Amino acid sequence: MQTSSLVAVLAGLVLTTGSLQAQTGPAKQTASRSKTPLAAKLPEFSISRAEVESHTRFLASDELMGRRTGEPGNQVAARYIAEQFRQLGLNTPPGQTDYFQQIGLEKVKAASSASLILGKDTLRLGKELVVMAGGPTNVSGEVVYVGYGLTDGEDGYKGRDVKGRILVAQGGSPDAKGPGEIFRASAEKRKLATSKGAAALIELYSESIPWGFVNQYFSREQVSIPATEAGNTPIAHAWVNNANNQYKQLKEAGQTVVFRTSGRPRSMVSSANVAGIIEGTDPKLKSEYVILSAHFDHVGVGKQGGSAYQPSDSIFNGARDNAFGTVSILEAAKTLSQQRPKRSILVLALTGEEVGLLGSRYYAEHPLVPLKQTIFDLNTDGAGYNDTTIVSVIGLERTGAKNEIETAAKTFGLGVFAEPAPEQGLFDRSDNVNFAVKGVPAPTFSAGFKAFDEAIGKYYHQAIDNPESLDFNYVQKFCQAFAYAARLIADRPMRPQWSAGDKYEAAGKALYGQ
Repeated sequence: MQTSSLVAVLAGLVLTTGSLQAQTGPAKQTASRSKTPLAAKLPEFSISRAEVESHTRFLASDELMGRRTGEPGNQVAARYIAEQFRQLGLNTPPGQTDYFQQIGLEKVKAASSASLILGKDTLRLGKELVVMAGGPTNVSGEVVYVGYGLTDGEDGYKGRDVKGRILVAQGGSPDAKGPGEIFRASAEKRKLATSKGAAALIELYSESIPWGFVNQYFSREQVSIPATEAGNTPIAHAWVNNANNQYKQLKEAGQTVVFRTSGRPRSMVSSANVAGIIEGTDPKLKSEYVILSAHFDHVGVGKQGGSAYQPSDSIFNGARDNAFGTVSILEAAKTLSQQRPKRSILVLALTGEEVGLLGSRYYAEHPLVPLKQTIFDLNTDGAGYNDTTIVSVIGLERTGAKNEIETAAKTFGLGVFAEPAPEQGLFDRSDNVNFAVKGVPAPTFSAGFKAFDEAIGKYYHQAIDNPESLDFNYVQKFCQAFAYAARLIADRPMRPQWSAGDKYEAAGKALYGQ
C-alpha cells in the first residue's frame, strides 16, 4: 500500500480511537469505581480492552508492512504514536517543535562477491568470509597487524603510518562479551582505520556469536547509525572465521594477501524516535524524569524478516515484538496524563531496535532531557508470552524498583517472575541497556515467560505473529500493571538505585555524582 493510502487509514484509526474513548471510557470507569475504592483513584483501572486491541490492530496491521526502520510503514507508525501524544495533550520535549527526534541512518546492502587469497587458501564470501562495510575494493600486499585496532597504543597501531596498507585486527575487544559490545568495537576499529587512510581492514573473528549467525546476518541488508562523516566512505572491512586460530598466520609480518570485494552499496534513510512529556506535580521532584520506553519498529517483509515465510503471508507484523510494548506506553501515557504523578514522565517510542538498538543508542547520546535528571527507564519489550498469570521483568533484582513493580502487578492479579531465561543474556539485548551503560537504572518489563520454549519460538520474529493471535484480556492487564508500576516509581520518595556490585553501578555513581 502506498504511503498516502496508509495515512488515510491512519487518520481513520485516530478518529476511531477517540470515538472509543468517548463511548467506552466513562462507562468503564464508572463500573470500575463501583467495585473498589482503589479504582476511584487510579485511571489505570479505566484502561479498556477495546482501546488496547484497537491500537494493537493498527500498529501490527498488514498495511504497516512490518514497520521496518527506514521504510514507510515505520514512518506511519511513528506518526500514529505522535498523534496519540497530541490527542492526550503531552508536551513536546524542551527545544523540540514536535514529538519527533529525527535520526539520519545508513542502509547498507549485502556484498554480492568477495574473496581473500592467503597463500594457497582462498577464503570465500558466505563461507569463511563476510563483508561488513566498504565500497568496491581490489587490493594486494603485505598485511599490518594492529592488535585489537582500537588505539595507537601497544594493543593497536603503535604510532605507525598505515596509509594505503591492509590491516589485520584481532576480533572483539578485551571487554567485549555480548553481541552489542562486539559490533560496537568493530565499528570503532573501522572508523579509526578509515581515519588513518588504510586500504582495508580484516578482523580475525573468534567471538561468542556463532559463525553461522554472523554469516546469515551479513548476507542481509543492515541499517546503522553512520560511523563516518557524511560522504566519507568507510574502508572495505571483512571478518574472517578464525575459529581454532586457523588463520593465525595473518598476524605475522611479511604475509601477503589479495582482497577483493564488490562492496556494500550504501544509502541514507531517516527515522525518528517519538517523545512526549507529562509534567510532574511536585514542585521539586518534577525536575526529575522517569522514561517509559518501548521500540515500535519490527523486521519488515519477506527476506528482510530473516525467518521462513509463505507467499500467502510474508509480512512480519510484530504484534508481540513490539506492538504489545508500544501499546503499553500509549496506555500509560493516557492514565498518567489524566492523573499526573509527582515526577515528570518522558514517554519514548524508540525506532531501530531490531537493527541494532539504534533509537535508544541515539537517544542516550542525544538525550531530550538531561540523563542526570533521568532517574529510571522502565522499558517494555519481549519475544512473546507463555504464562498469562505473570509478567517477567529482566533486571528486577538489579534496578531498585522491585517493590513498586510487584505491587503494580499484584494489583491487577499478576505475579512477577524475575530474570527469565538467564542463559540468553536478555538484559543487554533490549533498549534498556543503552540507558544502563550511561548509569540509568533500566529493567525491561516483559510479557509472561520463564524460558524460551516452543510456545515462544512459534511467534518470535515469525510471520504468524499477528494481532488475531493475542489474548487481549491479558494484554489489557499487562498494560494496567505497566502503567501503575510507572506511577509508583514516579511517586516514590527516593530515586531507585542499582544493586550493590552490579556491573552498571559505577556508571550510575558517575552519572548522579554519588
